[in-house]
Amino acid sequence: MALKHAAENFSKSLKEEVQRWGSMKPTGVSLKYMMEFGSRPKEKKLLISAQFLLKELSIRIARRAMELENLPYGLSLKPAVLKVRDWYLDSFRDLRSFPEIKDRDNELAFTKMIKMIKVRHNNVVPAMALGVQQLKKDLDPNFVPKDLQEIHQFLDRFYLSRIGIRMLIGQHVALHDPDPEPGCIGQINTRLSPMQIARIASEDARCICFREYGNAPEVNIYGDPNFTFPYVPSHLHLMIFELVKNSLRAVQESFMSSDKDVPPIRIIVADGIEDVTIKISDEGGGIPRSGLPKIFTYLYSTAKNPLDENQEGLSEAVIMAGYGYGLPISRLYARYFGGDLQMISMEGYGTDAYLHLSRLGDSQEPLP
Repeated sequence: MALKHAAENFSKSLKEEVQRWGSMKPTGVSLKYMMEFGSRPKEKKLLISAQFLLKELSIRIARRAMELENLPYGLSLKPAVLKVRDWYLDSFRDLRSFPEIKDRDNELAFTKMIKMIKVRHNNVVPAMALGVQQLKKDLDPNFVPKDLQEIHQFLDRFYLSRIGIRMLIGQHVALHDPDPEPGCIGQINTRLSPMQIARIASEDARCICFREYGNAPEVNIYGDPNFTFPYVPSHLHLMIFELVKNSLRAVQESFMSSDKDVPPIRIIVADGIEDVTIKISDEGGGIPRSGLPKIFTYLYSTAKNPLDENQEGLSEAVIMAGYGYGLPISRLYARYFGGDLQMISMEGYGTDAYLHLSRLGDSQEPLP
């Protein structure tokens, strides 16, 4: 009985603490600001970064934990969402119980802890997707998706915040690398070649396509191979990989039983003054105009729902398609540093994706 009473008090005090921190205003940072640390920052700079993160991560994680408690249509009660909420509460608890960061030893211990927080949250996206699919399964089939606007808006805020949290943690951890690659400041490559990333991401997507279908269309890439700009390679890889993967699937399925030559996917990299734009074009039959508004929502996918085959939904394997979150999350990655993602489609022919990336690096994180 005493234990139960203690648990209730603890959860009540934790809840109050989460609300107190969740009501504070987060502070956005820019790519330019992150690059000012340099590739081998001095101890004092790492100390300042850790002190900032201890407070900032507490605020951001508390805000998300609060939101996870109050989702519409019973989404908060889905087992997968409860699991995610517990991860956020555990991370908040870790941060708030960490002592004041005063010296190098504190800073190193803090870095080790936030690395563990990042690992703890690795499966947040598939877990939330599973929760949303569980909700979708339970809803009346006549329930119109536009009624779920609140959930789409929440997921946009939630995933955008997650990108920011992981970027801040990853950047701080990477600044400890004693032997950084030339041109790299933490996770940022100041001389990133979009052509090179497009090549690697395309090959990775083609491997998945081969695994799924036993074949994969060619991908042709056009642009200046010597052009570079500052960006986060892992972000760019994720976006191009998702877009190429979608195009490969569309083309492969369109030409599966055709005698015609399978048309290649075309990637064009253009370097403008303000933006780097990457266009990914396919001839995979396109998307009906009525379907275009749905492609950036989290409850829409043209592929078979992977939950039908994998009830756990948290498998490590990359699936070709099905959860319906590849495109909306890619757009959030683009927007995180001031870019955007647009889709233009011709039903009966194909689809063009335009990935705009700001090359100025001075836009603040769009904090939810």
